[in-house]
Amino acid sequence: MTATDRPVVLYDTTLRDGTQGENITLSLADKLRIARMLDEYGMPYIEGGWPGSNPKDIEFFAAARTMRWQNAKLAAFGSTRHRSNRPTDDPNLRELVAAETPVVTIFGKSWLLHVTEVLGATPDENLEMIADSIGFVVDRGREAVYDAEHFFDGYRADRDYALATLRAARQAGARTLVLCDTNGGTMTDDVLRIVGDVRGSLEGDADAPDVTWGIHTHNDADMAVANSMAAVAAGIRHVQGTINGYGERAGNANMVSILANLALKTEHELLPGGGGRLEGLTDLSRSVAEIANVTPNDYQPYVGRSAFAHKGGVHGAAVAKVERSYQHIEPSAVGNSGRLVVSELGGRANTSIRARQLGHELEGVVDPRELSQLIKQLEAEGLAFEGAEASFELLIRRHAADYAAPFHIVDYTCLVEQREGRELLAEATVKVEVDGETLHTAADGNGPVNALDAALRKALRAFYPAIDDVHLVDYKVRILDGDAATAARTRVIIDSQDGARTWSTMGSDTNIIAASAAALADSLEYAIWKSGAELRRRDERHFTTLVAEPAAASMAPSATSETDPATPRR
Repeated sequence: MTATDRPVVLYDTTLRDGTQGENITLSLADKLRIARMLDEYGMPYIEGGWPGSNPKDIEFFAAARTMRWQNAKLAAFGSTRHRSNRPTDDPNLRELVAAETPVVTIFGKSWLLHVTEVLGATPDENLEMIADSIGFVVDRGREAVYDAEHFFDGYRADRDYALATLRAARQAGARTLVLCDTNGGTMTDDVLRIVGDVRGSLEGDADAPDVTWGIHTHNDADMAVANSMAAVAAGIRHVQGTINGYGERAGNANMVSILANLALKTEHELLPGGGGRLEGLTDLSRSVAEIANVTPNDYQPYVGRSAFAHKGGVHGAAVAKVERSYQHIEPSAVGNSGRLVVSELGGRANTSIRARQLGHELEGVVDPRELSQLIKQLEAEGLAFEGAEASFELLIRRHAADYAAPFHIVDYTCLVEQREGRELLAEATVKVEVDGETLHTAADGNGPVNALDAALRKALRAFYPAIDDVHLVDYKVRILDGDAATAARTRVIIDSQDGARTWSTMGSDTNIIAASAAALADSLEYAIWKSGAELRRRDERHFTTLVAEPAAASMAPSATSETDPATPRR
């Protein structure tokens, strides 16, 4: 079998390279969970970390020895020996062997700049360090992968020396040689040219042992995935990357995109076979993001929430007729789904289809063209339904012949006071009408929006106890016309949840309190509607009057005077 007849083997480095990304920290339990997920997905190689660098990675490999791996070979990663050490005395090499993984990946220097100015070694010493380190792990029965660090920069600086480092690793027993674009600045044409020259030169050596060529790219020039794909086209058969492209600086090659591209866009045989459990790719991407405590990238190809979202009216109309007309693959192939975005750019097709996706039929309720025009008008006034689909659903519901608002805010007042250096005081009073009855309540808060939220809930819970389960989970404010300075129109989006569901609502006004009040009112109305909460009549309600605190003195006698727990000041 020739090198290009072999399957393309994927080698995941999320647990090592990915953790070098800024603001990404994985606990031992996190690393074990991700490793298990990668194994279950079908990943053939998982790089677990650098056992010589920190206690956590030593603990990881100790725990990994007790686990049963279904698909993956686990790799320990480390550097060549220190120039002053013999291999048997080098702590790093000893830890790599002690990890007891079937695969050990050694990285060494390809660029003379690093050899002489970073390591402080001579060129010949570096070649000996590479050979000794690879030989040490091979002699102990490990599969050796050699990562030629900074290879493309080293090749451009001194081609012959960069090739000599690969020959040293190969002669010592490494059978996978990985060309690393460590600084991430190489262009695709250079990748193709250099890979072709390297393969031609080393494969032409007399009695050259057979090797698998690999690629490891960084994304500093936004070329990591493209360069990895180009390398495969040039004969590379071992590809390294991280889930979601996590990594140092601008990140590493995104394994999710590489995997999907290879599985769906090429004829190459793959390990994992067929690209693994491809219908679980979106779930894998988002689960790793959740474990890493990183907000998933909505715009990530294949797996992002917006990867198959259609906003333009022409696009929406076409997708309504032929779904693949504006989609390069079937979204379900990677576990994702298509979505039509409701906005001023969409037409009646977007509006109708998105309404049906949310469970609403417009026929007999509102004409799709009329609703589309209304949305365009409202978005011109500062609203944005694409980020607040609960408000879109309410817009449809309010056109139904049998619609009756569950409550009506009659009026409200918000006061903020700070005197003589004392702690800021915020208080709100609200009049809410429900079924012909008006309740007047007040509440404190750590900001005017928090106080308004507390007062509104206090009134409504007397009629709809179910709203006690509703919690605000995010509050976003966007200035729409910054040139107007403090008189600018603002858009407020509130994310809420009740344990069973999460939803987003919005409001827009030149007054941030008014915008917040509109978003809050929509959120609570949506919760009442979706939970099926029934109005509780006066004789069914129970009121408790506590000893009033000074800040609640304006409260109506029938309302409680508790203050909701503090939330971030708004």
